[in-house]
Amino acid sequence: MNPIELKLFSSRVSAICDEMGLVLKRTAFSPNIKDRLDFSCALFGPRGELYAQAAHIPVHLGSMAFAMGNLVQEHPWQRGDMLVVNDPYLGGTHLPDVTLIAPVFVRDADGAADFLAGFVANRAHHANIGCDTPGSMPVSQRLEEEGIIIPPTFLYRAGSLQQDCLDLLQIRGPGISGDFAAQAGANQVGVERLTSLLLKTGVQQYLDGMQELNDYADRISSSTLAKLHRGTYSFQDFLDGDGFSEQQISLSVQLRIKSNEVLLDFSESSDMVPGNLNCPESVVAAAAYYCFRCLMPDEAPACEGLFRRIKIKTRPGSILNARRPAAVAAGNVETSTRLVDLVFGALAQALPEQIPAASQGTMNNIAMGRIDEVTGERWDYYETLAGGCGGGPHFAGLDCAHSHMTNTLNTPVESLEMHYPLRVRQYAVRRGSGGAGVHRGGDGVVREYEFLEPAQLSLLTERRVTLPWGLAGGEAGAAGCNLLNGEELPAKCSLAVKAGDRLLIRTPGGGGYGAE
Repeated sequence: MNPIELKLFSSRVSAICDEMGLVLKRTAFSPNIKDRLDFSCALFGPRGELYAQAAHIPVHLGSMAFAMGNLVQEHPWQRGDMLVVNDPYLGGTHLPDVTLIAPVFVRDADGAADFLAGFVANRAHHANIGCDTPGSMPVSQRLEEEGIIIPPTFLYRAGSLQQDCLDLLQIRGPGISGDFAAQAGANQVGVERLTSLLLKTGVQQYLDGMQELNDYADRISSSTLAKLHRGTYSFQDFLDGDGFSEQQISLSVQLRIKSNEVLLDFSESSDMVPGNLNCPESVVAAAAYYCFRCLMPDEAPACEGLFRRIKIKTRPGSILNARRPAAVAAGNVETSTRLVDLVFGALAQALPEQIPAASQGTMNNIAMGRIDEVTGERWDYYETLAGGCGGGPHFAGLDCAHSHMTNTLNTPVESLEMHYPLRVRQYAVRRGSGGAGVHRGGDGVVREYEFLEPAQLSLLTERRVTLPWGLAGGEAGAAGCNLLNGEELPAKCSLAVKAGDRLLIRTPGGGGYGAE
C-alpha cells in the first residue's frame, strides 16, 4: 500500500470502532455507559493482535491489547460466536469491566470454507455485577467478594444463545437484556461492518493492510524511542493504603532505555496487599503503553506495532502481578492511575523539560446503592470524579478533567437525579487546589451529594495522604478529601448512610511546573 492507501485503511477500521461505540452508547440502559461513556471498542487480528481502536478508555484498551492473544487462541471459534469474560486472571481487569468478543469470518478464495479474519470486541463497566455491595466496588479482600466471576464463556455459540451463560449472568427471561444486549449489539454491528470491508478489499489486501499498519506503527515507535536519552532511570511513589491498613504501599519502576526498545521493571514494588489495590499484569501493561503513546505523534495508529518495543517486567505475587484470589477492584482504577505518575516520573529524567507534573493520581471512585432485603430489588450507582491535571513545560494544567487512565465523563446532574434517589447539592471548581509554579497545576472539583433514602456507600480514593508531585521546582497539588456530614472519611471505606446525609468530595489538584 502507498501512504494514502494505508491512511484510508487505517481510517476505515478506526471508523468501525467509532460506530461500535456509538451503538453501545445509544442502546445502553445505565448512565454509567450512556452518559459517562465507561466503555471501549477495538478490532483485533486473527491471532488477537490489536490493529484498531477508538479513542475510548486507555486502561481498557491497553489491557485488552496485552491479554487478547492468549484469550482468543484458547478457543475453537465458529461464525456467530460471542464470548464474554470479566475474570481479571484470564484476560479481564476487574469484575465490573465485562468484555464481549466476536469472531469475523469470510469465505476463502474458493468459497468452500470460512476464514477467520479477526475479532471485534468491546468492554464496558457494569455498576451491578452481582456484588453484595451496591455499585460493585467494595472494600474487599478476595475476588469473590467483588461480584460474579465470568471465565471465558460463550454467550452465543454459532448464533444461538447459551443458557448456561445466561444462568451465570443471572439474567432472567427469554433473552439477554440491558447493557449486555447493548454490548452484543455493538459487536454485531462491528462484525457486519468489518465483513463488508473484507468483501470490498479482499482478504489478502485486508491482511496486508493490517500488517503494514502495524509495521508503520512500529517505525513510529522506533523513531520516538530513539529520541530518548539512553540510560536507566528509577522512580518511586506510594499508595495511601489499602483500606485495611494505613501503611503506605510502595510502587517502584526502573526504566531502561536502549537504542531500539525500553524495559519497564516494576519488580521492586510492594507485595500483594490484603485490600483490592492489587492488579493483574495486563493493567500494568496498559499504563505503560499509555505513557509511551503520549510521546508519539497524534497520527500514530493505535495498534500492536506501536507497543512491540515496550517490554514489561513484574514480580509474580506482587501488587502488580497478583495471584488469585487477590481482590483487584481498585487495582484497575487507582493503582493503574498511580502507575502513570510512576512511569512519567521516570520519563521526566529521560526527557527533561518535556514531561508534565503529576495529575490528580486518582479516579475518586464512588459507589452507592441499596438492596431491599424483602423484595431483592436494588439500585446501583457508580462514578469517578475529575480533578486537576499537572502543569507542563509550556502549559498550565487543565481544571476539572478526567485524566490519564480514565477517559470518561462526569455523570450529568440531571441524569443522576432522574435515575437515583440522590440530589447534587454542590458541583464546582475547587479553587486554589492546583500546585503553584510557573505553570500552575489544574484545580480539582467539589461535588456534594444528598441521600434521599438510606443507602450503602463505598469510596475507593487516592492522593488523600501523598500529594500530586510538582516538577522543576513546582509545588505539589492539594490532597483530596472525603467528608460525610462534615466529618472526614478514610480514603477507602464502606458504610451505611441515612436519608438526609451529605457526602462531600474534594478531589486533588495537579502538580505545578517550574519555580515561580
